[in-house]
Amino acid sequence: MKNQIHKNLVELKSEYDAIQAKLLESNIHSNIKEVTKLNKFIKKSEGKIKLFNQWNEHNKDIEDAKEIIASETSKELINDLKKMIDDSSKEIIKIELLLENLMINKDQNDERDAIIQLQGAAGGDEAKIFVGDLFRAYQKYASKMGWTIEMIEEAEADMGGYSNVSFYVRGVDVYGHLKFESGVHRVQRIPSTETQGRVHTSTITASVMPEVEEVDVEINNSDLRVDTYRSGGKGGQHANKTDSAVRITHIPTGIVAQSQDGRSQHHNKDIAMQLIRSRIYEIRMQEEAKEAAGNKKILVGTGDRSEKIRTYNYPQNRITDHRIGLTLKKLDRVMDGGLDEVIDALMRNILES
Repeated sequence: MKNQIHKNLVELKSEYDAIQAKLLESNIHSNIKEVTKLNKFIKKSEGKIKLFNQWNEHNKDIEDAKEIIASETSKELINDLKKMIDDSSKEIIKIELLLENLMINKDQNDERDAIIQLQGAAGGDEAKIFVGDLFRAYQKYASKMGWTIEMIEEAEADMGGYSNVSFYVRGVDVYGHLKFESGVHRVQRIPSTETQGRVHTSTITASVMPEVEEVDVEINNSDLRVDTYRSGGKGGQHANKTDSAVRITHIPTGIVAQSQDGRSQHHNKDIAMQLIRSRIYEIRMQEEAKEAAGNKKILVGTGDRSEKIRTYNYPQNRITDHRIGLTLKKLDRVMDGGLDEVIDALMRNILES
């Protein structure tokens, strides 16, 4: 194992053990925010720690076996111990490869929560309906992964679906899994309104951004224009009768973010500012990607929103990811939340680059 990786794992294990001990303290559980933060670290780290413990156990077994062989006279026992050493050595090689992938091939943003925005592009009502379909697929996938979804903004369309929808996805390594979803998603199917059975092609755009903190992006208040307006909606007892919706414009970049789903102006302003920060951060990421354009990883990483990344062909029950040439005849399963095979293939492509 490389020295730096071993050093990082020793430090990680030390921190992991310290946090495990801290979680056993009775007074810590009164601080729900702190407990949530510590548990998130434990869940994020436990896979690496488990592998590192196995690596240490195999090395200890080899050392013990060599000591016994040095003083042993029984050829049968010596041969058994040598076989054990050989088996453990093979396991160590496998574990080291896994740990190197986990410790090295890691985007600094992979552990962050994500913000996803879906918007209809070409295809009118059919595109808006597919926005709703893809949103539900992400909801089901998030549920399978143990993640939670929190709505930011939704604009329902008259014929079903959404003209646009944005939401947080929170959990462990969310952005690391979902960053590959940025780009143009193309759908081919027969719309319910089509009387002659013709297949129509529509597109929607997806943007996946890491949720960032104030310390990650410095914004001057003088660079912002904040407008308030009355929230839209379907009326009734929940209709908002005050100007609680917020629209913020970042003047230097022209980036505009708005929020109206929160019940207070303060909450909506916080969400809009989070969107502004994430979009500015996304621009920085794209600039860095251009500088490293020769790196194959960029091709399947945080893609440009204008890049056609995937086709969903309903008549053939086929889904194709154009970046890695993956085609599966499992569209029905994917749309039911079974995105694992597609996302795992993209992640493997990164590791093999």
